[in-house]
Amino acid sequence: TMASSAHIIAITDGQGQILEPLWLERAAAVHRQLRPMLPEAYAEKMQRVFAGGARMVVAVQDEVVVGLALYRLYENTYENLRLYVDDLVTDEAARSQGIGSLLLNWCETHAKAQGAEWSVLDSGTWRTDAHRLYFRHGFVISSFHFTRKLS
Repeated sequence: TMASSAHIIAITDGQGQILEPLWLERAAAVHRQLRPMLPEAYAEKMQRVFAGGARMVVAVQDEVVVGLALYRLYENTYENLRLYVDDLVTDEAARSQGIGSLLLNWCETHAKAQGAEWSVLDSGTWRTDAHRLYFRHGFVISSFHFTRKLS
């Protein structure tokens, strides 16, 4: 499988500093497959997201970014220390080849090493292919996520 020859590169360190600016820039096109609204000034946007607590890793195959995970570790009142996965995306050309699982497993291993007890994510209701991955990984639908635009 593709995942067996892919490797993970950390874009940020534990404090959210960018370690790999070149790989961050290379990740932008794949990230936009999930988040097309990301601005042209991608690195600047991501720097603000990292300053807010997010961390990022990319999956690389043959020197090409084939997927990425944007995640954060934080403590709340009901799950203690938790891993929250903001964004998990595999390049359209590399889907169903284990990249999503590789990224999710990396994040969860990292989070467990830091003492996290839960892995949590939100996924758009229409993303049925992604949901199959999450169910295979043992995720359950545990709550409703409500949103409202502040005007």
